[in-house]
Amino acid sequence: MSVTGQLSQAFSSIGLVRNVVCPARLPRFACDTLRLCCPRHSRLHRRCGHRRPVAAIGAGTLSKTLQTSSDAVHGAPWLIVGLGNIGARYDGTRHNVGFLVLDTLARKLGVSLNKAQDKAFQARGTIAGQQVILAKPITFMNLSGEAVGKLTRYYKVPPQQVLVVHDDLDLPTGKVRLRAKGGHGGHNGMRSIVQHLKGSQDFPRLKIGIGRPSGQLPVSSFVLQAFDKKDAVEIDIAVQECCDIIQAIMTVGLEKALSGVRA
Repeated sequence: MSVTGQLSQAFSSIGLVRNVVCPARLPRFACDTLRLCCPRHSRLHRRCGHRRPVAAIGAGTLSKTLQTSSDAVHGAPWLIVGLGNIGARYDGTRHNVGFLVLDTLARKLGVSLNKAQDKAFQARGTIAGQQVILAKPITFMNLSGEAVGKLTRYYKVPPQQVLVVHDDLDLPTGKVRLRAKGGHGGHNGMRSIVQHLKGSQDFPRLKIGIGRPSGQLPVSSFVLQAFDKKDAVEIDIAVQECCDIIQAIMTVGLEKALSGVRA
């Protein structure tokens, strides 16, 4: 393929073509780019009708643009979902630690999680230059996937950029664990999400341990109890750790964050 063809294909694939072509038959964005580094194209540009540039990049980044434009997730936001049950009666309960992390993260970002859309309270923000969408499903825990599925389709978020924060019975209280993928582990909210992501388990998750009940207390009752004072201290520390991990994912990437690198 010619250089012109490569440029057209590259800029088209990242959504920057405006269906306006110059005499060299390049899209406007490419025209403005070449005008910076190609004298011949500068002469053509004077009569191509592109009076105001849409954007411009230096010649040094031109080859990089051609190489990365085929990346399907380039520019896609991250969807950060905290799981829980909606309603004041569930505030501070073990099953709602995902909500607690999202509320804390929203405060740190200076955004408000009070806009209800697509079955979730949501807000948009930026972490380390990466666009993020924070979401708290309002479907109740066992139907969380209904909200997550809608949000991924609406914002065009690939599964590998859906980070789910949730409680975990199999981890000691306050223990935090980041995983790149995996099964639902018996968690009904996670089971629903897998179902609504067309069976995909290839999405990262951030787990917060809540321990298991002692004695004969059913799990269904245990997860809806509030933390005692001792456990509440551990959970507060875990929530801050989760926010640090999320910051690291957006700053250094998931792979490095999984290895323990923090921003």
